[in-house]
Parts: sequence; C-alpha cells; structure tokens
Amino acid sequence: MINSAIRTGWPVRRKVLGDAHVDRTLQHLTPLNDEFQDFITRYAWGETWTRPGLDHHTRSMITIAMLIALNREAELKMHLRASFNNGVTRDELKELIMHSALYCGLPAANATMHLAQQVF
Repeated sequence: MINSAIRTGWPVRRKVLGDAHVDRTLQHLTPLNDEFQDFITRYAWGETWTRPGLDHHTRSMITIAMLIALNREAELKMHLRASFNNGVTRDELKELIMHSALYCGLPAANATMHLAQQVF
C-alpha cells in the first residue's frame, strides 16, 4: 500500500525539481534504492515541502542556503537548477550567495558561485 504522503509527494517533487529530474530518478530505481526514493518522496516532498507557512520560493532559498553551509555540492547544484521552477531569480541567488559568504565563509560562497555559473 502506498502512503498518501508518497502519492502527494511525487507531484510536488515534479513541480519543484522538474519532470526531467524526476523521470531520471524513476528510470534508475533499483531494488537497492526504491525504498529510499519512497522515503525521500514521503518525508521531503509529501510532508515537508507541502507544509503551510512557507511557499516553494522561500523553501527553495532556505534549502540552497543550508546546502551551501553544509557543502553538499551535488544536492546544491540540483537545487540551484530547480530554484527557477520556484520563481527564484538570478539576482536573488546572487544575493543569497553573497550573503552566505558572511556566515558560511568565502570558500563556500566562491564554490557556490562557480556552481551557479554552470547552471546559468
């Protein structure tokens, strides 16, 4: 039986990350990772990104800031790319990256600026 949060999560995941990303994920499901993908879809997309109080634009900006701080390059690149699906502008990303230099350090911000240039 599929949990209702999983059913709710897939459309949100598509909206935020884009169809191409989700389609690639589904094409690469294996017996090893299928339950993990359900876990991500249920808790990240079906329960967290659907909560009231913050829109997808704000959640996207917060996610990017946290990924900069945690130095999670692969996830950061994905969320930089996906941020446009959530209405985040290039100017907002530029300001977020510059602001992160104060709290995450210049090397983290510089690395993110390089990633952002690849995405843009």
